[in-house]
Amino acid sequence: MFHHITVLKEEATEGLNIKQDGIYVDCTLGGAGHSSVIASKLGPKGRLIALDQDDWALDHAKSKLAEFDTNITLIKTNFRDLTEVLTAQDVPMQGGIPQVDGILYDLGVSSPQFDEGERGFSYNHDAPLDMRMDQSALLTARDIINEWSEEEIARILYVYGEEKFSRRIARVIVKKRKSAPIETTGELVDIIKEGIPAAARRTGGHPAKRSFQALRIAVNDELGAFEEALHQAVRCLKPGGRVSVITFHSLEDRICKQIFSSYLEKCTCPTDFPLCVCGGKGTLRLVNRKPMVPTEAELSQNPRARSAKLRVAEKL
Repeated sequence: MFHHITVLKEEATEGLNIKQDGIYVDCTLGGAGHSSVIASKLGPKGRLIALDQDDWALDHAKSKLAEFDTNITLIKTNFRDLTEVLTAQDVPMQGGIPQVDGILYDLGVSSPQFDEGERGFSYNHDAPLDMRMDQSALLTARDIINEWSEEEIARILYVYGEEKFSRRIARVIVKKRKSAPIETTGELVDIIKEGIPAAARRTGGHPAKRSFQALRIAVNDELGAFEEALHQAVRCLKPGGRVSVITFHSLEDRICKQIFSSYLEKCTCPTDFPLCVCGGKGTLRLVNRKPMVPTEAELSQNPRARSAKLRVAEKL
């Protein structure tokens, strides 16, 4: 069973300012929560293109979205291939670049991937060390833990997980794997606990949370894929089109904020000039100056939403 509570569902879809006959892309289909809302607002001439790497999510979405009377296309792919996918889907082009009315990203792992232990995403279930969003991908968490150098493991734990005991944890991992390969999430959780001082383990939630986040990001190259895809999204929006982005940790949000900022108007003309002559016109405008966050009502139903932030921008 695929049960997933969609975060900021109404806010993110309202941010797209959906038109009945528009073309919209859900880059992170997941539980199809956002796609369902988008599809419900489209007419027979509208179109929804939804992407996901996970066969489980795609199979679930086929039945969930079957009720809607609009053109829906589900595609198994990484969203870093956005431009290529849209080109193949025969959407309108401008200057050789496909053009759509709205694009949505809901980053992170769907609840079923956390809750169904066999995928290896969760530190609460003992399972093979996997963590692949796309089961056909080659790199697994087991590969990283057993084959990467101590320095590289420490680096990803620190950079992607903001784990301050990254060096200690990496040292214990390398020590343990010398006697036997580390195969399961349960083994890794015990090793991570061993690498964190007892006093630190008693505060700040589960001691393996940051390390598991870091491994998941590294296995799926999530930050690299997102950075590439968001630049593509800006290029693939029609004038007046919008992009909605939900992030779940500071690294994702920082990338989104910086990329949006790079496309904003940067006029350097003296303030007494009646018109801009510097050519510093922007490509985007921010729809919400500050990121939107979940309401207390939403948090009471879904505590996992606590770190979520929504940023929306419009193509000029």
